[in-house]
Amino acid sequence: MHGRLKVKTTAEQQEAKRKEREKKLKLFTAGTNKVFEKRKNKEFDGEILEVSAQLLSANPDFYTLWNVRKETLEAFQQTKSEDEMQEIFSKELGFIEACLRVNPKSYGAWHHRCWVMDHSPHPDWEQELKLCTMYLEYDERNFHCWDYRRFVVARSKVPPSEELQFTATKISSNFSNYSSWHYRSKLLPLLHPDQERKGRLQEDVLLQEYDLVQNAFFTDPNDQSAWFYHRWLLGRSEKPMSIQTLCINRPLNQLMTTFSRPVNLHPGHQRPEVLVNGGVVKGKWKNSRGTTNHSIMWIFELSENVLRDAETVEVRLDRNVSRMCQLSKDVLEGWSREEQEARSLFTAELSDEKSELLKSELESCQQLQELEPENKWCLLTIILLMRAVDPLKHETEMLRYFQTLLTQDPYRQNYFRDLRSKFVMENAIMRHLQGSTQGSEGTQRSLDLSGKELSTLHHLHHLSSLQSIDISNNQLASLSGANQLFCVSSLVADGNRLQDISHLANLPLLESLSLKDNQISTLSQLQSLSSCTALRSLDVSNNAVCEVPDFTSKVKEILPQITTLNGVTL
Repeated sequence: MHGRLKVKTTAEQQEAKRKEREKKLKLFTAGTNKVFEKRKNKEFDGEILEVSAQLLSANPDFYTLWNVRKETLEAFQQTKSEDEMQEIFSKELGFIEACLRVNPKSYGAWHHRCWVMDHSPHPDWEQELKLCTMYLEYDERNFHCWDYRRFVVARSKVPPSEELQFTATKISSNFSNYSSWHYRSKLLPLLHPDQERKGRLQEDVLLQEYDLVQNAFFTDPNDQSAWFYHRWLLGRSEKPMSIQTLCINRPLNQLMTTFSRPVNLHPGHQRPEVLVNGGVVKGKWKNSRGTTNHSIMWIFELSENVLRDAETVEVRLDRNVSRMCQLSKDVLEGWSREEQEARSLFTAELSDEKSELLKSELESCQQLQELEPENKWCLLTIILLMRAVDPLKHETEMLRYFQTLLTQDPYRQNYFRDLRSKFVMENAIMRHLQGSTQGSEGTQRSLDLSGKELSTLHHLHHLSSLQSIDISNNQLASLSGANQLFCVSSLVADGNRLQDISHLANLPLLESLSLKDNQISTLSQLQSLSSCTALRSLDVSNNAVCEVPDFTSKVKEILPQITTLNGVTL
């Protein structure tokens, strides 16, 4: 037995590790208490820097300790000379770099480095840029370093053209560098802005980017970085602010308006003026949810009954954004709608050159999909290209690709179903508006969305003029957004999965509501309908709520305004 090493048992090893952890924890706790005690007593000196440095070297993510160091350095600035502070800040940068070697993705370390550079008397931005380049050589996906690089570039005023070339270099070495693609999407609009479309690129540059990204996803079809960048290229410019619709309802003494972008009418923000016959009138703004937060649709309740004699009603957000509606004396409601091509609501306008390029891209992606039938990014891009080229023409084919996508990526099927619903509704709205333009009265005031496998509702503010809507036999679990159906009087939502109908609250003109064959199980789920004062007919047949004892009498207590329940006159 002599001369043989004693091997510790597993239990002994665990006990030794436990004691070692306890020892380190005691030291760390003691050091933390020391720092906090000195901070409490405002003893900002060399000792607090030394102790906090020992702690941060072990754990660079202790954010409060970085704040303690900031406070200490700020205290030093009150008493030390510029040269002394320059030396202190240089040492601090060296210490931060040591911490980044422990954890290159420490939020606290990178943020503290930004603070030090902003407060250093003579910051060396060129050196910091070299540091970023070095770190990105080690890990090109370190988004903390990418963020810090953008900070350095902004402070040192590096030309965007140089940074664009840097992204090209990183992308050429590795197409999978998502941060480079993202940075590129921020630089290009600065260098080559489209003067007419905010946030977009000049078309010649845009077409070149399509070539670059196509090379990337044909080289590595399974990497998502290039596919996401391609989706950004397909994006639309920001819509200019405008008032798209204006509806006047004399009996309600209200007007409803929708904007091209969400606006905030909370106190302190700019509010539109309402003019009746040229004079400003008083009233109260609220959105379709009854609040004053961001919304695309707003309702104005007039303080006085001035709409009865109104010949013109105007809503004016500013000098350049306004909409006027002219009223005849014998009508109860009036409408004014922004004239625009229905297709342009949801897709960008295409030049002949861009249209041909996107068609070519579509063909290329379809060829790639034949070689990579399980590539979900390729399938999704095909769908998006179809939307960009001609959404109505490709609708049937698009639905087929969605079905394949749902099969190939079942883990994201809820996302894809919601995206499919969005595109289906956009097509339906485009057809509806095209029919309205052609003057078909039935198309103008009613819409059938039944049996379209909708899982969510989208863009309902475009349907605020409808009187009758059928959304039956879909896959809806809620009616989110239905509070924007300002003019609806008849709504059919049978054969869904509805449990939440709270979004039907406060619909002022809703008279008939059918919710047969859903999943409404409690009377409290019907409570929101009490605010629909015009509601007269309600059908909730084949819902579990109908089994509640004394169902009819209890519904009548909640909704005293209804006269017909489940097809029976009360």
